[in-house]
Amino acid sequence: MNRRILHVVTNTAHFGNSAHLTGLWLSELTHAWDVFAASGYEQRIVSPKGGRVPLDPRALKWPMRDASAKAWLADPVKMALLSSTPRPTDINPSDYDAIYFTGGHGVMWDFPDNEGLQVITRALWEKGGVVSAVCHGYCGLLNTRLADGSFLVRGRKITGFSWTEERLAGVAREIPYNAEAQMKARGAIYEKALLPFMPHVVTDGQLVTGQNPFSARATARKVVALLDGT
Repeated sequence: MNRRILHVVTNTAHFGNSAHLTGLWLSELTHAWDVFAASGYEQRIVSPKGGRVPLDPRALKWPMRDASAKAWLADPVKMALLSSTPRPTDINPSDYDAIYFTGGHGVMWDFPDNEGLQVITRALWEKGGVVSAVCHGYCGLLNTRLADGSFLVRGRKITGFSWTEERLAGVAREIPYNAEAQMKARGAIYEKALLPFMPHVVTDGQLVTGQNPFSARATARKVVALLDGT
């Protein structure tokens, strides 16, 4: 039976109430998708509200618009996957072996408090599945609690887009919270690369996280290694 991966993407198209556009950071999806596809995994995409997924315009420019992203943008079948996504209530967690939270600043608004995503994540975790995220995707794990009421991230090593990287990206004043600090406040053991925007992946048991967009492939490869027992 093929392994099945559930990708989580945002529905949020702008920073709060501003005109500053955001959305899915496309390469964080495509890089992982390519890795999982090469391993023969079945894949599906879900979003907090279902329906259309906006694309962050910054991720569609060089150097982020790489061969992987270009191939997706040129493929009508794959683009259709982002025009009509299911919502969490359409998903049966028992059908999946791993969940992968993608990034883009939009997730800071619609991932953390989505109960449907929390239900899926908790169910996957408690059956021994792999929970993974890249960049801002780790915001989807901020408020997920286990059956005993504890935060999933408590006492576990994790990484994600750092506060230093937020400041260097020039958006620190526009985002709703400091995700790195919020992770630490929930008891997570936050780690990051020595230099910003360098690939960095942290694994703690079933939990796999990548720090930034350049970590997506390595994050997916680690998920594959865990699922395949290699």
